[in-house]
Amino acid sequence: MTRFLTTALGAISLTLGASMLHAEDYPSKAIDYIIPYNPGGESDVTARFQEKFWNDVTGQDVVISYKPGAGGATAWSQLGGFDADGYTIMNVNFPHAILQPAIKEVGYQTEDVIPVYVFHYTPDAIVVRADSPYQTLQDLIDFANENPGALTFGGSGTNSANHLAAVRFGAMADVTVTYVPFGGSAPSMAAVLGGQIGAGMTYTTQGVKAGDQVRVLAIATEERLDIFPDVPTFKELGFDYVAGAYRGVTVPADTPDDIRQQLSDIIAEINDIPEFQSQMEENGYVLVDVPHAEMGDWIAARQADYASGIEILKGN
Repeated sequence: MTRFLTTALGAISLTLGASMLHAEDYPSKAIDYIIPYNPGGESDVTARFQEKFWNDVTGQDVVISYKPGAGGATAWSQLGGFDADGYTIMNVNFPHAILQPAIKEVGYQTEDVIPVYVFHYTPDAIVVRADSPYQTLQDLIDFANENPGALTFGGSGTNSANHLAAVRFGAMADVTVTYVPFGGSAPSMAAVLGGQIGAGMTYTTQGVKAGDQVRVLAIATEERLDIFPDVPTFKELGFDYVAGAYRGVTVPADTPDDIRQQLSDIIAEINDIPEFQSQMEENGYVLVDVPHAEMGDWIAARQADYASGIEILKGN
């Protein structure tokens, strides 16, 4: 019995030692970074911004690849099939990863894709073509009041951040709007510029890209952004609304906590690099810092915030 216990304890010690050594050495090779969308969107752009700093911080590279489909659900539903060793990480988007499983069966649950870190959000923004008759948000609301359902909002897909923003805005402003889903932010903005829809429920990043082709009527931030000094926030206009698409990095659910914490620390360090901050801010992104230790409370707060909008989406 003594010999058995000694052997067993030795095996446990070796296993724990190997695990600790693995954690101490992490990362010791390149990391696969999966984007659950097509190239060129906000998730890809910010991963590319991060990419150049991974080697500076860790001594290792990231290799970015794409697994698009179903608004992110295709990739997120496959996350559990990857090795839980920290060498496969995946971009994750909220509210998408809360809305999708709350509304229908999508092959994963929100708890399956809990991030190790959330590092930015793209604030919601209402934009119209530069020659639109809507000079202000109130002009747009007045039209919607006088013509229920006639105002069309274009956005990126159904049960997405844009879709949620459109229904929440309709409820806040007490107006009826018609949401028109597109295959992404770019095609929805093309429809705004082409005059096919009345307004875009999109992001500040799209307003930056479109430049003087559009007029940004309001943005969902706490304070005005330097990139849009003349654009009021929804709060300034009487709507208590700060929201957008939050993006972070997740890993398979079985990934050890020490690896999750190290990934969290790495992304926090990248978020703190002035060059990275400048790139993000100049392109309309707002940096946030939600580390691994705070993620449970943050997810719970998001779920509570989205609850009323989810009920509206379920009824559509």
